[in-house]
Amino acid sequence: MEKILEGLIQKNRHLIQKGHVANYIPALSKVNPNYIGLAIADVDGHIYCAGDYNIKFSIQSISKIISLMLALIDNGEDYVFSKVGYEPTDEPFNTLYKLDLNSCNPANPMINSGAIITTSLIRGNKDEKFDRIIEFIRLITENPNIGYNEEVYLSEKATGHKNRAIAYLMKAKGYLDGEVEDILDVYFKQCSVEVTAVDVAKIGLFIARRCPLNLDSKINNERLASIVTAIITTCGMYDFSGEYAAKVGIPSKSGVGGGILGTIPNKLGIGVFSPALDRFGNSIAGYGIMKDLARELNLNIF
Repeated sequence: MEKILEGLIQKNRHLIQKGHVANYIPALSKVNPNYIGLAIADVDGHIYCAGDYNIKFSIQSISKIISLMLALIDNGEDYVFSKVGYEPTDEPFNTLYKLDLNSCNPANPMINSGAIITTSLIRGNKDEKFDRIIEFIRLITENPNIGYNEEVYLSEKATGHKNRAIAYLMKAKGYLDGEVEDILDVYFKQCSVEVTAVDVAKIGLFIARRCPLNLDSKINNERLASIVTAIITTCGMYDFSGEYAAKVGIPSKSGVGGGILGTIPNKLGIGVFSPALDRFGNSIAGYGIMKDLARELNLNIF
């Protein structure tokens, strides 16, 4: 298996030259664009790795999966989706104009506006929310050493003007409860959590295993896994999600740190890391790897 994974990395390495790191976040502009790593974790307990699988990177929008799960655990499905929709969008992940034009909630939890909502719904004050997010990530990755990158967090906080505009607009429209700056602080910090491709694969595996939890939850584990899998299938790759689903067919979530999470129900989780991005904000080599991996291992769920 490692030979297959290494082959996929080498086949797609050339795509790095066609992408760019997320330089609109100053701390991310410093990341080496030539990193490329891949990990698979299956339900039988095997982990297969290749390339730069142990390099830490910021989780960024993959954290939206975590905040959605915690919001559902704390509040249940009906309440969460009274605040944010289920629907995909053909707009960029950081859009705000439809929030102002229409009297409607954010389209889904995988765009920034929807993710800010789900972060706000996590139980606790500012510090408690983030503590619960990072402890949940540590729990499902079985990695107690996961922390956050303070430089990335402060960089996002200093330059996150669009997210701040989105949050204040939602507050003005009555979509967002709580103190805006406190919610944004948690959101910026959750995006700066550092993981490896192996950690991401384990998050994917947790979902694939139908979210085995023993927590006081307002949603059952199977339903939690079903919602998350459906949402990332239709919304997880920003406004490229439809084409990605057709060409790859693996429920996935990307982040502008260069990560892609994949999950195949009852089979395995996938973690890819390559920080050079395409115009949608997805890892350009990571997309190539996922497309080839789906074909090589017959993982297309469609």
